[in-house]
Amino acid sequence: MKKLQFIYENGMHKWAVIARDPDKPNYIIDTNEYLLISGDEAILMDPGGMEIFPAVFSAISEQWDPRKITALFGSHQDPDIISSLQLWLEFKPELKCYMSWLWNSFIPHFGGDNTTFIPLPDQGSSVKIGGLDVNFVPAHYLHSSGNFHVYDPVAKILFSGDVGAALLPVEQQDMFVKDFSRHIKHAEKFHTRWMGSNSAKNDWCERVGKLEIDMLCPQHGAIYQGEDVKRFIDWFYSLKVGII
Repeated sequence: MKKLQFIYENGMHKWAVIARDPDKPNYIIDTNEYLLISGDEAILMDPGGMEIFPAVFSAISEQWDPRKITALFGSHQDPDIISSLQLWLEFKPELKCYMSWLWNSFIPHFGGDNTTFIPLPDQGSSVKIGGLDVNFVPAHYLHSSGNFHVYDPVAKILFSGDVGAALLPVEQQDMFVKDFSRHIKHAEKFHTRWMGSNSAKNDWCERVGKLEIDMLCPQHGAIYQGEDVKRFIDWFYSLKVGII
């Protein structure tokens, strides 16, 4: 069963993860969903596929009022990212969805119309959630041609989508990376195959390497924190990607 767990709290400014589900069906990939709360507003990042909508909605509702979610964010177009969109819109039709402009006519196949979507320019932008300015960081070709991550400069948290993802065995359910060397073995094949451009990868590493990041939060697997953030960026920079 999915559970919501707060990973950062400072007054009304909070981050929560709706974590991996050890009881999920084995025919779907496991995912993390992240909720950034600022005051009485929130943005839900990569809200997940329609298959897991009931579990995600229930996990949020147990600890927080989902009616306060004002926006969704889709890092890219994959079904495990955003195919639950129509179900969220049935719950709250006025929700806005931030995503790359590239998917403006593709993601509506999952639901929504031209009042739903706020397209992001390639260079990125920012949005105010409550009293907080949140930055959309370009991550194109990692692995999608139109791809963004989310950076919170106050909490120093980067939501990194599929970058940093690890396909962990069922018995390895830690919320945070405990042993980087052991953990990264479960990330290598995913990154070499799914990340399509070495130059884009290096650009991303140089870009985010300039940010202050206390936690790097991927959509699959465990969260990197502290020195493991730099370890991951250095590892990723040296990795050759786009190969079978």
